[in-house]
Amino acid sequence: MRGSELPEVCVVGLGYIGLPTAAVIARAGMNVLGLDVSERVVETINRGAIHIEEVDLDGLVHGVVQRGLLRAATRIAPADVFVIAVPTPFAKDGRHTPDVSYVLSAAADVAGVLKAGDTVILESTSPVGTTERLRDLIAQQRPDLRLPGLCEGTPDVAIAYCPERVLPGRILEELTNNDRSIGGITPRCARKALAFYKRFVRGTCVTTDARSAEMTKLVENAYRDVNIAFANELSIVADAMGLDVWEVIRLANRHPRVNILQPGPGVGGHCIAVDPWFIVHGAPEETPLIRTARGVNDAKMHHVIARATALIESHPQAKVACLGLAFKANIDDFRESPARFAAATLARRYGSRIHVVEPYAAELPIEFTDTGAQLIDIDTALEECDVLIVLVDHDVFKSVPLAEREAKAVYDTRGIWPDQPADKSAVEAGGLRKAG
Repeated sequence: MRGSELPEVCVVGLGYIGLPTAAVIARAGMNVLGLDVSERVVETINRGAIHIEEVDLDGLVHGVVQRGLLRAATRIAPADVFVIAVPTPFAKDGRHTPDVSYVLSAAADVAGVLKAGDTVILESTSPVGTTERLRDLIAQQRPDLRLPGLCEGTPDVAIAYCPERVLPGRILEELTNNDRSIGGITPRCARKALAFYKRFVRGTCVTTDARSAEMTKLVENAYRDVNIAFANELSIVADAMGLDVWEVIRLANRHPRVNILQPGPGVGGHCIAVDPWFIVHGAPEETPLIRTARGVNDAKMHHVIARATALIESHPQAKVACLGLAFKANIDDFRESPARFAAATLARRYGSRIHVVEPYAAELPIEFTDTGAQLIDIDTALEECDVLIVLVDHDVFKSVPLAEREAKAVYDTRGIWPDQPADKSAVEAGGLRKAG
């Protein structure tokens, strides 16, 4: 491929990041093959539909599929640029060991079709050093290719790391407009990746080394986790003192150099709830603050469950509606969601008394099986349930007027109903309406 030609691109992984990335690349005129292990996902995309919820993604995918710029498959094929966007979870083993097996499996697939001149870019959030591990695996499988950092002279393949910086609900806009950190195994690798991203990214692309780019992504989310932990701990303190945490934060934020975030039932999603552990795992003795923040945010889920339990116990005959399962508002992503954990815990405890309202779910997740809990809509919840536990600040919940909920007992973990009257029995039981 000459520099003036548009590259053929293969995006490995068609999830919440991979599919929007593939669609944006295709919109820029490049032919894109999207690779996924799920036959259902591949079939859905190839008919121009989508399997995830994201603003404007359905129209974009339909358009690029119709134009022949995007197709999906379960088997890899040769390309000029390979973008790896697969999950990187951590083991629930108490040590939070990062699991990069999906990345290495994708690298093994890519290695089988690599040719001289290709570029391999890892986008998955990863522990520091993962890009080099990817390079080493390819080197083992393809001794016929000269790999960057392992050979004299010009390597045959460029390898780089470039994580996304996107917010669910704004992914398409932010994939295009946000700045990018592009870390190459070598400066030459970074430049090749830079040339690729400048074809569809309007934001500033800054080149660095791969390890610095990996750490940068982790630091961004660890920073947010620490700040959320302060807000969540403050909400627990305010709860113990009988204070309205939302009022305290509102007043404190009038200070010109204070910007306290909003508390919630914990921290969820695949980024903020996961990435700090990658730093802790890499430097366990040097990360007491990051580890503590993770502990605070995880403990907030149990605090919410305890407060919700007190409220439910104070209304022993009432039906209960848990509002929301997603990890943040107005999306269908339930990964690592504290709302999902809290609702499922209450469902196991109270069975058929628990009703779940989640406008972005067609059915309840598997952990609700055999609990007796039911998925209902918000109108049914307002008609039939006397206890409302707000776990997610979806717009549809915010829109409920006071007249439809003023007689309810409410535990609002998101502060979406500041005008809700306090329920006397709930306050006596410790289930404060405005607790965070």
